[in-house]
Amino acid sequence: MAGGSRPSTPGSSRQLIGLQGAYYVATGAWAIVHRRSFEAVTGRKTDYWLVRTVGLLAAAIGASLLVAATREERPSPEAVALAGGSAASFALVDVVYVWRRRISPIYLADAALHALLAALALAARPGSRGRALPGAMA
Repeated sequence: MAGGSRPSTPGSSRQLIGLQGAYYVATGAWAIVHRRSFEAVTGRKTDYWLVRTVGLLAAAIGASLLVAATREERPSPEAVALAGGSAASFALVDVVYVWRRRISPIYLADAALHALLAALALAARPGSRGRALPGAMA
């Protein structure tokens, strides 16, 4: 294919949505279940109620994405929008608050992953001509 792109298949979109969902459930639950290890990696938090809130929301988004990945041949436009929108939101928050020195630079690794997830969701959206990003799963 031109430019090294491969056609996106329904299975690859489902896998991406499923992986993102699993990541969100795992990281959301981690923030709630084991504060000590979460803070050891991400830095001390002063408002742990906010960590719990974001963790629960991430887990809820992840659960929704997992349902979409297991119940649909091709993820719905709503699932793709949820995947892309949540990934872009997490990436933006990570970058802004690292830049403002409110959170640990480790969040830049999370921002990079979320930026990739947002780009893949954008490539998988309806009207994208079925193309995935170069090197994306087939």
